[in-house]
Amino acid sequence: MSEPPALGDFGEFVVARSPRMVHTAYLLTGDTHLARDLVQAALARTWPHWERVSAGNPDAYVKTVMVRLATTWWRRKWRGEIPTDVLPEAGSMPGSMPSATSAVDDRLTLAAALRTLPPGQRRVVVLRYVEDMSIEQVAELLDLAPGTVKSQAARGLVKLREVLGDE
Repeated sequence: MSEPPALGDFGEFVVARSPRMVHTAYLLTGDTHLARDLVQAALARTWPHWERVSAGNPDAYVKTVMVRLATTWWRRKWRGEIPTDVLPEAGSMPGSMPSATSAVDDRLTLAAALRTLPPGQRRVVVLRYVEDMSIEQVAELLDLAPGTVKSQAARGLVKLREVLGDE
């Protein structure tokens, strides 16, 4: 077995891309701690192959590793403790300006709604609409038929509309 490469370019990649990777991982897992673990595990699996990976599209490679790991983790029989904290209603006074935290509230509401989706639908919706990937890209990444991606996305959006209210 050969030695892993030096951290140089890989370290720069991690520093530059980690916030986006953690965001995507959070939307895939629905848990901050699991998201960080997922990114760390994906980067640990990427590092030994960095010379080959960096010559291609390292973002796509790491995203693929993250999606596959999240799928593997979801298939485990025991998933540990699941937090059940309830978010307060995001109310605003009529005629008042939106608060500075309303964008954060919207993101938390969306993340909570995404957690209600089955894992397959959640992966498709996150990759398709949050990561702005095409149907073909999502199909290739998840090893699904494009028709399956379309149906999973449609079902996921219907469920999100039910959970969030048809706004």
